[in-house]
Amino acid sequence: MKLLWFYCSSVLLLLAAFAQAAPANFDQAKKLAQRIHAPAATSFYCDCTIRWQGSKGIPDLAGCGYQVRKNGPRANRIEWEHVMPAHHFGHQRQCWQSGGRKNCVKTDSVFRLMEADLYNLVPVIGEVNGDRSNYRFGMLPATPALHGACPVRVDFKQQVFEPPASVRGDIARTYFYMADKYNLILSRAQLQLFMAWHQLDPVSPAELQLNQRTRQHMGHDNPFISGDREWHPGYRPTGYGLVVRQ
Repeated sequence: MKLLWFYCSSVLLLLAAFAQAAPANFDQAKKLAQRIHAPAATSFYCDCTIRWQGSKGIPDLAGCGYQVRKNGPRANRIEWEHVMPAHHFGHQRQCWQSGGRKNCVKTDSVFRLMEADLYNLVPVIGEVNGDRSNYRFGMLPATPALHGACPVRVDFKQQVFEPPASVRGDIARTYFYMADKYNLILSRAQLQLFMAWHQLDPVSPAELQLNQRTRQHMGHDNPFISGDREWHPGYRPTGYGLVVRQ
């Protein structure tokens, strides 16, 4: 009986330690994100091979046919992008209304968790990250590509960013996850777009593997990738990530 008690206690301690591995802030998250994404070693939107020098990621622009649009120095480095921009999940909180992102980082523990959520971080060519800004995702069939062979399109006037078809489902499932976990509002147009993308670009083996590696640090998976949850019309976000243990 004592042996069983010792075993159960050890398992609980291991699970507790495992659950506490999630990053507490954005700086910690970027370091962990590199470990998680390094095995794939390609940029999210443009599929350019990444060479890592310490914490610095250098994309192989020539190898993937990328052409610099405007900002050469930024095009030659990898940055960590929030798939759902900080502006989207931040402006729905009071801290943003009272002082923007800096104030949220300083005063709002839930915002810090959202900013550091590893499921919402992807390695992106810096120039593409800058061009995407906090623009909403959408379809731009009449807009020319501006980054060579990288299949992204940007309408700077309308503030819309079209990602390549290969990652549209990944984006949709990230938005579902963030909205569900943190009880965030998505517009009807966004939901219709993302539900379509989810169907047209189903979960791939690579996405499942990334989900498993991320789970090792977050202590839970993205249930919209694993299939434990399915977004549907009328789905009500649970907001389970709003409970912060001090």
